[in-house]
Amino acid sequence: MSLAKSFCRLCHAFCGIDVKLEDGRPVEVRGDRANPMSEGFTCIKGRCLPEQHAHEARLCRSQKREASGDFAPIGFDAATDEIAAALRGIIDRHGPRAVAVYAGTAAYQNAAGLAVARAFTAGLGSPSFYSSLTIDQPAKLVAPQRHGTFMSGTQRFETADVWMVIGCNSLVSMYGGVTRFPSFNPTKRIREAKARGLDLIVVDPRKTELARMADLHLQPRPGEDPTLVAGMLRVILEEGLHDVDFCQQYASGVDDLKNAVDEFSLDYVAARTGVAEEQIAEAARRFARGPRGVASTGTGPSMAPHPNLTEHLVMDLNTICGRYNREGDPVLNPGTLMPSLPSTMGVMPPLRPFPGGERCRIRGLETVAGEMPTAALAEEILTPGEGQVRALIVFGGNPIVAFPDQAKTLRALRDLELLVVVDPSLSSTAQLADYVIAPTLCLERADVTLLMDSWYPEAYAMYTPAVAAPPAGVIEDWAFLWELARRLETRILLPGGPLDMARRPTTDDVLRNITAHARIAFDELRAHPSGSLFPPDDPIAVGPGDPASPHRLALAPEILLEELRAVRAEPAVDGAGYLPGEQFSHRLIARRLREVCNSVGQDFPTLRAKRPYNPVFMNPEDLAVLGVESGDLVEIESADGCIQGIAEAAPDVLRGVVSMSHSWGGLPDPDASPPERAGATSALIDTERIYDPVSGIPRMSAIPVNVRPLP
Repeated sequence: MSLAKSFCRLCHAFCGIDVKLEDGRPVEVRGDRANPMSEGFTCIKGRCLPEQHAHEARLCRSQKREASGDFAPIGFDAATDEIAAALRGIIDRHGPRAVAVYAGTAAYQNAAGLAVARAFTAGLGSPSFYSSLTIDQPAKLVAPQRHGTFMSGTQRFETADVWMVIGCNSLVSMYGGVTRFPSFNPTKRIREAKARGLDLIVVDPRKTELARMADLHLQPRPGEDPTLVAGMLRVILEEGLHDVDFCQQYASGVDDLKNAVDEFSLDYVAARTGVAEEQIAEAARRFARGPRGVASTGTGPSMAPHPNLTEHLVMDLNTICGRYNREGDPVLNPGTLMPSLPSTMGVMPPLRPFPGGERCRIRGLETVAGEMPTAALAEEILTPGEGQVRALIVFGGNPIVAFPDQAKTLRALRDLELLVVVDPSLSSTAQLADYVIAPTLCLERADVTLLMDSWYPEAYAMYTPAVAAPPAGVIEDWAFLWELARRLETRILLPGGPLDMARRPTTDDVLRNITAHARIAFDELRAHPSGSLFPPDDPIAVGPGDPASPHRLALAPEILLEELRAVRAEPAVDGAGYLPGEQFSHRLIARRLREVCNSVGQDFPTLRAKRPYNPVFMNPEDLAVLGVESGDLVEIESADGCIQGIAEAAPDVLRGVVSMSHSWGGLPDPDASPPERAGATSALIDTERIYDPVSGIPRMSAIPVNVRPLP
């Protein structure tokens, strides 16, 4: 028996953990109390990591689909030779754009894997790189391109007087966003903040775990976030509660914004959102009077209609209240694994569309921060013509349940000439693959906390070696892509330079390369088994800006005004539908569950015993109207699809709302038992009917539905 220190990579919180090992196998995981960021916290998913490593369904050898349709084991070198030959043929016939890579959520918990995946695609000369980033939160990249970014960053949670959280339940998701709302041991940090006087405002259709900690909780109808925020902006601007001096110096469009939100009077906003006028005004005034604090969002608004508008309006809320660090404020996290960036009183101007790269072939959609929009990938596969995607490599994800429009995704994956899935089990997507490459799991590989580097409240970072022994037949994700690149005679160019393509490097070699420009040297990082804080040698403070700079934050560009007019023109209705022809009884919203991270965890024995299916959470009064009790089977129908689910009474859910987890289920199977069949909410979505014109993200939350009892 031995004990090793590592950090969990089931989600992006990266909690420090102590791993108990027997004969090189993990048998127990506990929080590492010596870790200065997570401070001994870890969630139930992290504590179940040994179950993933020991799972009976884990693949310890790669698989190839035989002519019969069944899978048979294949040696890694043989599989890679065959995959490389197939890719070479596709590239020769159709060009490099025909080869696409999709990096799922788990890829973002794999620093070497994600960096090499991007570099592999670039090395092929293909623009067809897709990731989970554009599934649920492209607005968080698009809105800053429209609004601009203040170089000193938003104010710190640790010294805030007020904080407004919109559509985020960080106590379950462990996601706080780029404004650094606590993602790391969040309950403890929020309690400490409230003890010193933080005024916490939460906007969410559910009385979530976070909402129960709030000083003020607003429960709007799903999908009405832009209406609600526009109403708050109106109150602040009309009552002169905004930071006039900051806006005059650093923002443009105050009058245009004020005129635009004038249409969102309190009585109108209250009628449309279902939130009382007094609550809306109180939230706006409390936030504006701060004097310090930030409005932040989760994936809820990003998955609902008008995501770019909502995100931009929330940025406007922070801007008109001047909620940015000021000259002389301390910079506690100048970057650790990334190079330090200047922190000054200045504006990085709006930049839209994102420069460079090829455009998506589908519906005039744009690239988002250099990535192709994932909502268009199925159509890129199914639409003939130059640039049609004909081969797809998937790692760290499960598209058949994660992508919107499950039926179209299924058709597309079956239409590919080559589908390669890197997956530790035969997931629903892997079951469709031509080859399944068996990878290492997180405790079997070295890694660093690169993804969250700029999100930590202080300069913190951690390196972990591989602490568990991998089975003989598995390989790291990045190494598989390196082997493909070697066979295809392309290169892997990373921040520190190209990888050696004659001799496979070690994972540490790759990590050292991708952190080559870090403030803290890689070898110094490795000297701290529990991670460490790495404050700068000399205190850093926000510096003065250039008074002659012409750049301003754009409060009301024409694209925002157009979207705001479109929202105001939408009919406000009593039921859940709010677009012409949509008469539905409820709106379905996406939620997070403690027991899973998207599709990961659904087959862990301990977690599955707690949550064996995806419940249809509804208010008890709504269930009573339907004549339904907890445990009864119900049918959920949208304008685009129909699924079944098992009802569960949930008093925390607003009446008229259905709450279900995203990324649940498997391949459509009408013969499966109700718990297995229930819950693939992606089947309720059509990517081509209602979607964002920039990123293509369809309406994935606030979906109008009808609910009916089933015998």
